[in-house]
Amino acid sequence: MRSLARRRRALDIWPGFVDALSSLILVMVFVLLLFAIGQFVLSQTIVGKNQALAELDAQIAQLSKTLSLAQGNNRDLDARVKELSASLGQAGSERDAARTQLDAAQTEAAKLNADIAALNELKQQLERQVATMAAQFDQSKKDLVAATDLNAKSAAQAELLNRQLAAVREQLGKLSAALELANASVKDKDVKIADLGAQLNLALANKVNQLERYRSEFFGKLREALGNRADIRVVGDRFVVPTDILFDSGSADLNQAAQARLEKLAQTLNEVAAEIPSSLDWVVRIDGHTDKRPIHSDQFPSNWELSTARAVAIVKTLVVQGIPAQHLSANGFGEFQPLDAADTPEAYAKNRRIEIQLTNR
Repeated sequence: MRSLARRRRALDIWPGFVDALSSLILVMVFVLLLFAIGQFVLSQTIVGKNQALAELDAQIAQLSKTLSLAQGNNRDLDARVKELSASLGQAGSERDAARTQLDAAQTEAAKLNADIAALNELKQQLERQVATMAAQFDQSKKDLVAATDLNAKSAAQAELLNRQLAAVREQLGKLSAALELANASVKDKDVKIADLGAQLNLALANKVNQLERYRSEFFGKLREALGNRADIRVVGDRFVVPTDILFDSGSADLNQAAQARLEKLAQTLNEVAAEIPSSLDWVVRIDGHTDKRPIHSDQFPSNWELSTARAVAIVKTLVVQGIPAQHLSANGFGEFQPLDAADTPEAYAKNRRIEIQLTNR
C-alpha cells in the first residue's frame, strides 16, 4: 500500500513540473520574440537615419557647390568693379590733364592774338609812314629835278630820305616776317586746341557711355520690379510710369500697391547704385506730369502743385527706403509737356505720368 502511494505521489509531481517547464519555454519564446521585434524596429530606424544622413550629406555637398559658385561670382564682380574704377580714374585723370592743357593753350592763343593785333597795328602805322615818306620823297625829287640850282643841302636831304625809306622798308619786312611766324604759331595752337578739345570730348563721352550702361541696367531691373506692363515704357533716356497705378485721381498720396512697387524700385536703385563708381556724380530725377484738365482744390490750386507734390511723395518714399537724398531730384511740370496733344481720354491717360531718369548732376 505504501509503495502504491509513493507511485501516485511521484506521478502527481511530474505533470506540474511539465506545466512549469512549458510556461518557462513560452516565456522564453515571448522574450525572444520581443527581442526579435525590437531588433527589427531598431534596424529599420538605423536604416532611416542612414538615409536621412545621406540626404543631408547630398544637400551639404550641393550647398558647398553653390557657395563655391557664389564666391567665384563675387570674386569676378570684385575684379570687374576694380577694373571699372581703375579705368574711370584713368579717364578722369586724362580729362583733367586735357582740360589743363586746353586752358593753357587757350591762354597762350589769346596772348598770341593780342600780339598779332599789335603787330598789325604797327604794320599799318609803318605803311602809312612809308606812304607819307614816299610821297615826300617823290615831291622832293620833283622839286630837285625842277630846280636848276641843286645844292649840297638838297642832295644830302635826298640821301637822308632814301636811307630813312630803306630803314623803314627793312623794318616793315621784319615785321611782316614776325607776323607770318605769329600766324603760323597761332595755327599750331589752333590745331593743339582742336586736339585737346577732341580729347576732352572723348573723356566726357566715356563718362556718358559709362552712365549709359548703368542707365540701361537700371531700366531693365526697374521694368522687372514694376512688372512688365504694356503702359510702362522707355521714351528716350526716361522711364515713363502712368500715375494711375501710383495715385488716385487728384491725389498725391501713394496707394498701397504703389508702396510695394516703390520698395522694389528702391531695392533696384540700391543694387545699381552699388555698382556705380563714386567718381560719377549721378542723380535720379523724378518728374511729375498731369493732363491738361484743370484742377482747383484747396490743396492743389493748379496742376503745377499736383505734379510737384506727386514727385516729392515718391522722392520721400525712396529716401525712407535708404536712397541718399543727394542722389534724388523732384520736379513738377504740370500739363505743359504732353506726350499726346489730343483731347481724348487715351491722350489724357498717356500724359498723366511719372518720368524717372538716371543722369549726370
